[in-house]
Amino acid sequence: MTERRRGAAVTETLPAGLSVTARVPASSANLGPGFDSLGVALGLYDEITVRTTESGLAVRVEGEGADDVPWGPSHLVVRAIERGLESAGVWADGLDVMCRNVIPHSRGLGSSASAVVGGLAAGRALAAKFDPELACGEAELVQLAAEFEGHPDNAAASVLGGIVVSWTENEQVADGDRPGRRYFAARLNPHPSLRAFALIPEERSATAHTRGLLPETVPHADAAFNASRAALAVVALTERPDLLLPATADRLHQGYRAGALPLTTAWIARLRAAGIAAMVSGAGPTVLALTTEEFPAELRELATSEGLRVVEPVISDGVLTD
Repeated sequence: MTERRRGAAVTETLPAGLSVTARVPASSANLGPGFDSLGVALGLYDEITVRTTESGLAVRVEGEGADDVPWGPSHLVVRAIERGLESAGVWADGLDVMCRNVIPHSRGLGSSASAVVGGLAAGRALAAKFDPELACGEAELVQLAAEFEGHPDNAAASVLGGIVVSWTENEQVADGDRPGRRYFAARLNPHPSLRAFALIPEERSATAHTRGLLPETVPHADAAFNASRAALAVVALTERPDLLLPATADRLHQGYRAGALPLTTAWIARLRAAGIAAMVSGAGPTVLALTTEEFPAELRELATSEGLRVVEPVISDGVLTD
């Protein structure tokens, strides 16, 4: 195990032999106009199994990202497990961690948020096996996960499932204290006929790069446009899916990223011209399409010929541990 973080109020050490598995869904954020606020949980699942041991750290990774991520204490899942343990006031002298990854990395499907949520949930579930009073509620899990991410949309979707509306508030602090941020989210139940399709390219995209393409300020008219469409999106996603096309229009972020995502941008335009509500999934390059109909066979064939994998994940519940 890595050295305990300074200042952590660790009061108990977990016995060896405790084991939990966390199953955490992918997510798509923004959903068009809801930049950093709207998200949906998608049924592509990573699985994390953690067992406490006498000492040391063993990390194994199968599937997506197995050749790209560190297999040691800097692994994002390991860091999240440790944070989950520390937030409960417990520690483990050793951990054996097994990650089975399905969520594509760097494609706009919330792989990093899922890793964080899965690790935190696993850490807190280990603590709860030791003492049931240390179980973690959803609101606390959203807060812990969003602290890693810096914004709560993907993390909240993976925690709560369904469709989420998330927001951030600055915490009131005493003079001399460092200001904090509180993250919140509310789950919405999707309309029963709503279907999600993801068009996943082979290419990857760095969130830091595409976020860096966004301007510091936007025209007032564009901000007003997105405010109205984000409100409409809540209606369309839950009660009026016939309004999905206008409800997923955006002027706040997608246009600024278009030049860096040519294939994504072309497919969004193609699908919307066909009457399908399509948008960039998170920071891209995956395209998310929301509809109540089957995905057209001719468009599926064309997408496949252009190197896009078309999948239909269910709109999922949130992270589960056992």
